[in-house]
Amino acid sequence: MTRVACVGECMIELSPAGERTLRLAYAGDVCNTAVALARLARGSDVAVGFVTRLGDERHSEAMLAEWRAEGIDTALVDRLPGRAPGLYLIELDDRGERSFSYYRSEAPARELLAEDEHAATLRAGLAGVSWVFLSAVTLSLLSASAHERLLALLDHLRAGGTRVAIDTNYRPRGWPDADTARRRIGEALERCDLALPTLDDERRLFGDRDLAACVDRLRGLGVPEVAVKLGADGARVAWAGRSEHVLAVADVEIVDSTGAGDAFDAAYLHARLTGNDPPAAAAAGNALAAATLGHRGAIARTG
Repeated sequence: MTRVACVGECMIELSPAGERTLRLAYAGDVCNTAVALARLARGSDVAVGFVTRLGDERHSEAMLAEWRAEGIDTALVDRLPGRAPGLYLIELDDRGERSFSYYRSEAPARELLAEDEHAATLRAGLAGVSWVFLSAVTLSLLSASAHERLLALLDHLRAGGTRVAIDTNYRPRGWPDADTARRRIGEALERCDLALPTLDDERRLFGDRDLAACVDRLRGLGVPEVAVKLGADGARVAWAGRSEHVLAVADVEIVDSTGAGDAFDAAYLHARLTGNDPPAAAAAGNALAAATLGHRGAIARTG
């Protein structure tokens, strides 16, 4: 069994469904990837778990029920009494490009690894996992001490054979300042086996002048495999001294771009876990991202 643990946040998502109507769902970047990966992995030997903290009210219960229905292991979802998940609103322009408003300052996911006891619980519960997947949004949630606990946890897990994948999605409003973001993301990348960045984010935070500079910087940190998301231009993969550009799906109608990068991550990971090489994995990622662009909200409804 190949176990993948996705570490991050889930929020209440409110997206446009009419002039004065909002559609309620549950989403968050790592959560979106976990759901998509679990759907792709059905019937296989890939098992997906989600690691987060929730409250004890009805939305937390509904999130848990949805994840279990998707086949996601929730054994490492911790509950904090009296707390409720964060919330975000999606606004769309005429081209389907999105912007977000967040209400999450008291979200329980911000308490990930907040205590030594929680870190010890995760260390025991994650023993033997094949992959840990997290994002820069996950990193932005953590206090300084929790960040240090995360680095120690990753070091411990990697010593036991676990590999780490990181989407370095930079969301400035989640960070106290860009210097903190650069330092923390850089420290995580030094413990990373697969980086899944978006070029626009990397240029904004790290000042990479172009795609080649982005790839070179990540490889210089010791990341052995890189898949850079390029939006409508597809993706660039670099691994084992090789590099290849993989075209995006052509003529995609964009209804809502929310979650497209998360879908890419899921399909890429699934393809690599099932024996495909990086270019084939990027093609799978591009295909699922394109499908995600065609529906509203971060996660497509099923059934």
